[in-house]
Amino acid sequence: MKEKEENIDTWSLEELTSLTDEVQQADVLFKEKNLKYQYCELTAAEEPNFGTLPDGASEEEKMAYYTKIGADRILTMLEKANDKNPDGPCISKETWELLPTTLRYSISNQIMGVKEDVAANFTL
Repeated sequence: MKEKEENIDTWSLEELTSLTDEVQQADVLFKEKNLKYQYCELTAAEEPNFGTLPDGASEEEKMAYYTKIGADRILTMLEKANDKNPDGPCISKETWELLPTTLRYSISNQIMGVKEDVAANFTL
């Protein structure tokens, strides 16, 4: 186990804090074509502001609340990158809302580092 740990790179605090200023670009494969996009990590002050979840909220209300938080956070990351690099592969708020849901989930999961085949969630 120690041998495996020795091969893992370690972040410096400077590297981590610089991520909030660095525009990152990525691409996602969707229906056999690539889509390029850009995003930027957020600081705590840049996180979208959400109200509190009401006491006694139903599971459905909780799911809707957390889904909205996640979607707003990803959109804020995309918009921050667009502001920093307007000539990059931008996805605007208007465009984001028109994208197919499976593509939005793929982009969101990729940004958040979730390793999963999103299309499998939409198979009947």
